[in-house]
Amino acid sequence: MTLPLPASPDGADRAFQVDLRGLVDLLSHHLYSSPRVYLRELLQNAVDALTARRGLEPDAPDGAFGIRLFADGSVVRVEDDGVGLSEADVHTFLATIGRSSKRADGIAEQRGDFIGQFGIGLLSCFLVADEIHVLSRSARTPDAPAVEWRGHGDGSYSVRTLPASARPRPGTTVTLTPRRDTGEWTRPDQVHALGRHFGSLLRHPVSFSDGSAGAPTVSVNPEPAPWARTYPTPGSRSRALAAYGEDVFGFAPLDTIELDLPAVGLKGIACVLPEAVPAGRRHGHRVHVKGMLLSEQADEILPEWAFFVRCVIDAESLRPTASRESLYEDDTLAAVRDALAERLREWIARAAASDPELLGRFLQAHHLAVKSLAVHDDEILRLLLPWLPFETTDGHTTLDEFARTHRTVLVTSSVEEFRQVAAIASAAGLGVVNGGYTYDRELVHRLPEIRPEASVADLDPATLTAHLDPVDRETELAASAYLALARDALAVFDCDVALRTFHPASAPALLVDSREARHERTRSQLAREQEGGLWGDILGALRQEAPRAQLILNQLNPLVRTAVAIDEPELARTSAEALYGQAALLSRRPLRPAESSLINRSFLDLLAHALRKDS
Repeated sequence: MTLPLPASPDGADRAFQVDLRGLVDLLSHHLYSSPRVYLRELLQNAVDALTARRGLEPDAPDGAFGIRLFADGSVVRVEDDGVGLSEADVHTFLATIGRSSKRADGIAEQRGDFIGQFGIGLLSCFLVADEIHVLSRSARTPDAPAVEWRGHGDGSYSVRTLPASARPRPGTTVTLTPRRDTGEWTRPDQVHALGRHFGSLLRHPVSFSDGSAGAPTVSVNPEPAPWARTYPTPGSRSRALAAYGEDVFGFAPLDTIELDLPAVGLKGIACVLPEAVPAGRRHGHRVHVKGMLLSEQADEILPEWAFFVRCVIDAESLRPTASRESLYEDDTLAAVRDALAERLREWIARAAASDPELLGRFLQAHHLAVKSLAVHDDEILRLLLPWLPFETTDGHTTLDEFARTHRTVLVTSSVEEFRQVAAIASAAGLGVVNGGYTYDRELVHRLPEIRPEASVADLDPATLTAHLDPVDRETELAASAYLALARDALAVFDCDVALRTFHPASAPALLVDSREARHERTRSQLAREQEGGLWGDILGALRQEAPRAQLILNQLNPLVRTAVAIDEPELARTSAEALYGQAALLSRRPLRPAESSLINRSFLDLLAHALRKDS
């Protein structure tokens, strides 16, 4: 329905017209992610009512006030022993969307003690029902009558006062008659499951009953949170926390890290994943606020580098968003995120100092996460850089072990560059680390900070070729005709050809090229094609002599010795193209279309030549 507006003179302020049916639909169907949140909202309202009741009666014994869930397939009912509502409260708070009962009667100063807002949260019930029935009696007045409120999905409502006998004790009962299309969320077993899902860590007793004959009333939260219990030994506590993490997340944690931030009333655990996860993939964390489950996908609670853990936390001072399904980004959340990150650093430091076996298993699974942390954290760098595994010419090994063997550590700028030179560099006794993976090159260059005696330098083609032995003058002269044909055949790729000797002898050729050199040649080629235009002038102004790739043939290889002696020009060209193609393939870099075509053509030409020779 739409509220009518009185006429007002021109220029006067006017009130907004409000379509209550549309507003209810917007809030109840678009504010929340799933119909199942209706029970969470009812539980939150009940918990907040109990909190207010405890404020009125601070001397009441523990467990004196509780929450009872009931579902029999025809109705869903949530009853609490909370502070209740008077008739004035009902008109003020249930009939005014956006106003919270926590703002009234001196409770506003306790706002941090409450989870949600009764008026807004109650709207979620329209996700599963067309009518909400509330029966409440205030605890603030000893002889207060009961008040009945009925709200409808079209925005209308009714209120009436009933005798106190209609509800003998203070508190509130909310009853829903589910629609037929929402049975999956309101069946007795589902209501029980949702109660456990959202309320397993609540501090007030919550029970469930389905009303069937002989069926017992069961507790939804029979035990406190595992970190709030006492255990006979530290080992039994550790095992209990690990078992809880496995029950929640479905994996046996590599280790559990207790989280405790008293300043914001936060407690919980971080479960270290036993297996590696893709870089940058962020797992959601389970966040409870005052015991109520807020979100199972709260990735904002930890920094991005902490993707090797999943957390379960319960906090007092974190602020939910309006839908209570995520956390509000504010200074408190930022401070909590930083503090939890420090707890993870402390755990890594303890493992490095006192549990090498645990550290080894952790690094085997999560070395990439630790590398991302070490780049920005000097303490973690100092503790763990010597232990981190890297791909090297000695295989996968730690920098600490690698630096003992090689006083000068060379590092490549890309994976393909490492693959081009790894076998040759290893045979020449050079110590090369693959710096093409995320963080690796930057970390290797920081090795002297940990080991001052170590020297680190970038690998460049000149460093490698300086370790390749030249051939004698007679061999060079004998191969000069072949080398000239080869240079001519490969000129289209801006590639020079040289003859050297190097190990292993099984390698016929080495293609020395870099990504930067290829980019520069591509830019130069584009500049030549664009000469005369504005773009050509810009590229021409940047033009410099493009670096050339180099195909180094290995005189120790029998195939190369046979190739350089070929006296048929066309066959010599084809063999040079085939050697280039094979070296390009071994580099494992992406092939250009012309290179793929060359590899196919040279293979077919050599095959045809072999068949003609045999026939």
